[in-house]
Amino acid sequence: QVQLVESGGGLAEVGGSLILACSASGFVFANYGMSWFRQAPGKERELVATTTNVGNSVYYATSVKGRFTISKDNTNKTLYLDMTSLKSEDTAVYYCNVQMGTSAYWGQGTQVTVSA
Repeated sequence: QVQLVESGGGLAEVGGSLILACSASGFVFANYGMSWFRQAPGKERELVATTTNVGNSVYYATSVKGRFTISKDNTNKTLYLDMTSLKSEDTAVYYCNVQMGTSAYWGQGTQVTVSA
């Protein structure tokens, strides 16, 4: 079965940094693009960043562009989100996602809290 497990969330201060990781199993990791989403209380889930299965193409939400970096380690089957210059508005539960045809798979989420 497909399994995605996020880790690395926690408490950070405004202007600080945090690295999230998503450990993947149950599918050929290198053959799929993957994404990070986040959801804050009372808000809809939003796309944060996407990376393709080949090459070095990445896409970012305008709210995080220039501050966050998404990357894939195909050898260790791990997706990362390097978060810098954190703002209080980045506070949310962050989810790892892979779309396989018509099926979407999600991790359990990891909480990121940014406070001044």
